[in-house]
Amino acid sequence: MTNQLRFSVLVLPNVPWPDLLRRCRHVEELGFDSVGLADHLVDWAGGKGPWFELWSQLAAIAQATTRVRLTTLVAQIPLRNPALLALQALTADHISNGRLDVGLGIGLEIDPSYRMMGIDNWSAKERVARFGEYVEIVDRLMSQEETTFQGRFYKVDAAALRPRPVQLPRPPIVIAAMGPVMLGHAARHADVWNSISFAKTFEAQLDETRQRVAAIDASCARIGRDPTTLRRSYLMFDPTARSSGGKIKYYESEETCRQMVEQVIALGISDIAFYYPMLEEQQPTFERIARNVLPALKAAHG
Repeated sequence: MTNQLRFSVLVLPNVPWPDLLRRCRHVEELGFDSVGLADHLVDWAGGKGPWFELWSQLAAIAQATTRVRLTTLVAQIPLRNPALLALQALTADHISNGRLDVGLGIGLEIDPSYRMMGIDNWSAKERVARFGEYVEIVDRLMSQEETTFQGRFYKVDAAALRPRPVQLPRPPIVIAAMGPVMLGHAARHADVWNSISFAKTFEAQLDETRQRVAAIDASCARIGRDPTTLRRSYLMFDPTARSSGGKIKYYESEETCRQMVEQVIALGISDIAFYYPMLEEQQPTFERIARNVLPALKAAHG
């Protein structure tokens, strides 16, 4: 991959609003390229604290920042009609003055949001089947003057969103994909492919991601797409964080983070995302990583 390295931080909306806004501003001040924002009705992992709606918080954060990009990581398709999501993305693109990346995913069957909202909790197979139509509608609505589409699950009739986006032909689309069919959707529609591994060790996560990189390359080859035109994004997940009281391994030291990130880069990943520190005691290391480690990695891999 020849794409320049980019680093982002997923900031979960599970703290009071002033703290959430401060964290996003902090990410920008530290020089990160992007802030990632999650999409659920409540904290799906069982937390009882605050939780804020995706597009509302994104618009407010866009007004409170000037440089950092804002990524929906990721907007899940069961919660919104695709035409409405396209309009929300178009609006956010203008509010942010062209700093939006539209991340899309199928969501999680174990998310209690669907039960709470009284909406259908589609099977994984149906979610994947719907996703192809969903992303095509979002793509066309944001990039074309008028769109008519009739699919198995969705349709739009002479829909025209105005004005056109700030980013032309449309804001970048990020697709979260891990299984073979979703990887095919990413190869066909995405500007950025995003993945995460929930394997129990870092070594197993690397191995799983290595296999997915090979699979996405094969998906690109099948449709005649140059795989180097697809950026690869990876969210670094620590499976031990919950059992260790929120301590994230890659914030143990600058060297630990550097070594782990180097191994992810070696897989061909160009966009690497971290979780915002859960513990105050890891804040200083997080800041030193942002100021010392990440610029050095960008210089080394530029």
